[in-house]
Amino acid sequence: MQMSDERQIAAPPETVWTALFDPEVLRACVPGCQELSGSAADGYEAVVVQKVGPVKATFKGVVTMKDVVEGESCTLSGEGKGGAAGFAKGDAHVRLSPGENGGTLLSYEVDAKVGGKLAQLGSRIVDGFARRMAGEFFTRFQAEIEGPPATEQSDPENPSLAENDAEQAPPKKKGWVRRVLG
Repeated sequence: MQMSDERQIAAPPETVWTALFDPEVLRACVPGCQELSGSAADGYEAVVVQKVGPVKATFKGVVTMKDVVEGESCTLSGEGKGGAAGFAKGDAHVRLSPGENGGTLLSYEVDAKVGGKLAQLGSRIVDGFARRMAGEFFTRFQAEIEGPPATEQSDPENPSLAENDAEQAPPKKKGWVRRVLG
């Protein structure tokens, strides 16, 4: 299964590049990540728990960075085994380029494969799951870099200003991602 997308991130390319190689950022961004250890140079070992359709599995695997062009692009390559559930493996080729207003345009292409019981679920379920996982990873990655939206930040110089704004603003509806992530 192949997919691609791009995101405009409100941070300079150097910041985005550094975050892409930070194990703490990666741990926070991988949905279902229980453990992540290692380094970009040696590769990361990860434990991820996911449910795909009726199959819930704990995947133990390795993520490596390859084809690294400093500050421009790299490929995150991962492979995980979920015991009787099967395996999942894939590559995400990530490219960074200067974006709008000093930000970064992050483009990615993902190629994912599954086998075992997971492959028996059917391509619609597996493809939908893979798209959701990739989208969720990059949504979390963008949030890690950009921080909370400006409306959620308070002014430390004038805390009552944020309270007054909150009282006057209509209640916000949570988006789908925020409802899911809590």
